Amino acid sequence: MKQNLPILLSILALPAFAEGTRELDSHEHGVGELNIAMEGITIAMELHAPGADIVGFEYAATSDEDRAAIENAVATLAKPLDLFSFPDAAKCTVTRASAELEAEEDHDEHSKHDDDHDDHDDHAEHDDHSEHDDHEAHGDHDDHAEEASHTEFHAEYVLNCDNPDAINKIDFAYFEAFPNALELEVQIVSSAGAKAFEVERDAPTLDLRGMF
Repeated sequence: MKQNLPILLSILALPAFAEGTRELDSHEHGVGELNIAMEGITIAMELHAPGADIVGFEYAATSDEDRAAIENAVATLAKPLDLFSFPDAAKCTVTRASAELEAEEDHDEHSKHDDDHDDHDDHAEHDDHSEHDDHEAHGDHDDHAEEASHTEFHAEYVLNCDNPDAINKIDFAYFEAFPNALELEVQIVSSAGAKAFEVERDAPTLDLRGMF
């Protein structure tokens, strides 16, 4: 089963599958992503969700309460069948599950912008307006710091479903577990091809009839 995971995750990375996927470094609060790849009796799932959706904040945990919230969230995310329910007849079991909180990467552009701004400070013309520009630079720095503080939860799962033909829907208890989550953008790859869906809090069931 471990040998199947890289294959399935590589399918998730295919351009046809990734097309239209939102950039993770500009995520929208309330909106997460769930990628699903199905091959035979094996299902690989990958979840990305903004920290605000899962624990209500995206700053670095500083208090015991914050750290406890993160630990509880990671423990909850590590139980995929409690969040994404397949029909009982599919006989799905979890063979691998992991979840973590990670800071978003790729803020190099912001760093470069700061460096360019510092170089601009060397110009005499800029010196004439140093007080005004220093204030703007401080504002920019605050904006970049706020962006850099964005975090997201990332989870990966592998399931075995003895009767995959019985998978005609997925129920999203995910929204009950995380009240701040409003929507999941779901992309599924199977032998039938790739298809995208949007699953929202007020309609937490994904109808998969005719998908396979």
